Amino acid sequence: MRLLLVEDDIELSQSLQKKLTGKGFAVDIADNGLDAEFMGDEESYDIAILDLGLPQRSGIEVLTNWRKKSNKIPVIILTGRDTWHERIDGFKAGADDYLGKPFHIEELIMRIQALLRRTHDMTGQILQCDNFQLDEECQQLLIEGQEALQLTGTEFKLLRYFMLNPSKVLSKTRLVEHVYDQDFDRDSNLIEVYIRRLRNILGKERIVTRRGQGYIFMDSIA
Repeated sequence: MRLLLVEDDIELSQSLQKKLTGKGFAVDIADNGLDAEFMGDEESYDIAILDLGLPQRSGIEVLTNWRKKSNKIPVIILTGRDTWHERIDGFKAGADDYLGKPFHIEELIMRIQALLRRTHDMTGQILQCDNFQLDEECQQLLIEGQEALQLTGTEFKLLRYFMLNPSKVLSKTRLVEHVYDQDFDRDSNLIEVYIRRLRNILGKERIVTRRGQGYIFMDSIA
């Protein structure tokens, strides 16, 4: 899943980027409101983590402008714990969740995962399909009757995106956009390599090729 992290505290943003990347997220960073608004409009993000106290344009303005342009990117706002009015303003502007500073990275990750599931109309606390489930904490695949399988970073990110979007036609371009950050070579054929790996693990019938369109993850196989 690809995140936009908007934070003008360079030390904090770099620390968060490192920890979120380690948890299987592709993270792009903006350190001011103008860049954040542009990136959120131009790129395909699953979630934006938006600080409100930004230079050049406030987080509230960024969020308000996104919503005026019908940009529905899910947003978690970051606020000071004592600035309750900012939380109210954030929700009025269209925020989906908030987290007060200072915070623990584990709580931010849990909020990201919960918001992703709500966004994709998933009610459960785990990603599960037929006889297997994805352990997001350990980045392992748990298959009934078998030992846990440790996935590579890209295998994990790709399978998680597939499981959050079952039965949808996902183009190669869309998969690349949501699995990798902005520095990745989008013409790379690596995504096909990892799809083959997942098919070897889950069975070829689990990920169907729709010629000229992309791939479909089957959440149920008769």
